[in-house]
Amino acid sequence: MTRTEAGTGTGRKVSEARERLLRTAGQLFYAEGIHTVGVDRLVAESKVTNATFYRHFRSKEDLAVAYIGSVDQAIRTQIGSLIAADMPTDGILRGIGASLVEQIRSPGYRGCAFLNAAAEFPDPDHPVHRAVVQHRQWFLQTITGLFADITAAQAEHAGRHFVMLRDGAMSAGYLGDPVLAGETLLRGIEGLLRIHTARGLDERAASTPDQKPAVGTKVSDIECSPPSA
Repeated sequence: MTRTEAGTGTGRKVSEARERLLRTAGQLFYAEGIHTVGVDRLVAESKVTNATFYRHFRSKEDLAVAYIGSVDQAIRTQIGSLIAADMPTDGILRGIGASLVEQIRSPGYRGCAFLNAAAEFPDPDHPVHRAVVQHRQWFLQTITGLFADITAAQAEHAGRHFVMLRDGAMSAGYLGDPVLAGETLLRGIEGLLRIHTARGLDERAASTPDQKPAVGTKVSDIECSPPSA
């Protein structure tokens, strides 16, 4: 039988205490930084005991890894929902972009949780840093796979380009104007989709010998300025 905080029962209190610790850590770590927030404050604001804290997490860094994992899982669930909605692949990529814009423009936004954590833990062998890298590898692979669904031609390049657009927008949204950062991100995604879709048309045309090359499929570079009135 799983112990409760008091030592007997169904285990519900233990689960609630862990979730409370993780939720409190997520709010404080994101708003103030992982190094800034101590265990005493986490315990006090979570309304648990020190014994309860160390029953669930061996150290604050262990809690930090769990925090990164919870953010990672939330993003996986969100993207999974878009994929399960049976919408076109370009719609999924646009949906991911729209979600990023919503986050950038939300109150209390202070940049990317993963980039912030990596800056605090620069050692590539540190568990927090490794958790950040694992998330980014998954995200890149997921985005690359979506572009490959449109066409395999240079899908890796498109995936890396998308991730760099995301990184830049999330930083610019915190350090500068979040509205402009969001608009630039969406324009960049549209341009990237336009180029990648045209690349797929060219590939299909080249694979059909009797078909004349498509006219007008060449796409200019991504336009990141507002459209003319």
